[in-house]
Amino acid sequence: MLEHALIRDSLGAPIRHGARSRSTDWDEVEAFCRTVYMPYRVRPLERLSRPDATMISARAGRITMTRFAYGTGIHLDRFDPEAGNILVLNTLRGALDHSTTGGSVATGTGESFVVDCSRTDYWLEGDADHMQLNLTIPHDVMAETAERWFGFVPGDDLWTSRVKIGGPGSAWLSLLDYAARALTRPGPVATTTALSRHIEEMLCVELLRQWAAEAGVRLEDGARAAAPGYVRRAEEIMEAEAREAPSIGEVAARVGVSARTLSGGFRRFRGLSPRDFLAARRLDGLKHALETAPPSHTVSRIAADWGFANFGALAARYRDRFGELPSHTRARTRH
Repeated sequence: MLEHALIRDSLGAPIRHGARSRSTDWDEVEAFCRTVYMPYRVRPLERLSRPDATMISARAGRITMTRFAYGTGIHLDRFDPEAGNILVLNTLRGALDHSTTGGSVATGTGESFVVDCSRTDYWLEGDADHMQLNLTIPHDVMAETAERWFGFVPGDDLWTSRVKIGGPGSAWLSLLDYAARALTRPGPVATTTALSRHIEEMLCVELLRQWAAEAGVRLEDGARAAAPGYVRRAEEIMEAEAREAPSIGEVAARVGVSARTLSGGFRRFRGLSPRDFLAARRLDGLKHALETAPPSHTVSRIAADWGFANFGALAARYRDRFGELPSHTRARTRH
């Protein structure tokens, strides 16, 4: 499984890559890595050794998938937190050693390791035989996915956990195999297609589940149950009245706290502001209305019914959340 990921398509034919896919030049390899991963420091384990790198990348929505190897032993550190990226390092061949709290852990063939380089320090060491199928995922995409699927954004107890996931025969590897095959079917797959966004969503949700399980973080009900009553009552009000868009001050008064206390409670137990929570519920409601309104209703009318006046700004926020424009949702559900 994954032996030919990104080098043969789903029918077994060799894939032609538009960009250079191999290099023995350190500058060229580092430029590729800065683009698909982030800036970091690389040091060869053998002095004066040269790379024999494999450099292939594909996009699944906002996720970058890379088949990559240096072709020599390396030590990597000083990953730039400002890049805001999470790395999922899936080993196809050879071995890596990853830093963890109080030591390190090795991954071999079929094993994966996840680290949020925007939240924690990290180093790794790879042997000369390593071959990787890596994922680069913006932290914001994972946070957005967690909020959409589980109702809150996890805290640093998840994001600072550097853990192994998956393993030979795991659902994670099967999902990666599906993603690689789907992205390399005959003909290009644009990053904005429904298929690309579908793959992005599946990868992020499954990664969140496996990461949280290894980190001891409960996603399904842990944070929701732990939140104080005023936060949960405020959520109920905003979910039920999303169309009317009550002010945060009004919601806070109805649950018996100040707007500042409500905001602090949301940030502590949900990882986002009550305003962001309400905005997400309004977009969810609009999407449902676009999917279910009578055929004679236009997008503008449906959006206006929900109180959206700036259609340009709405289209951008809607696309960020659902991967398509409101008009696309409307057209798709009309057929």
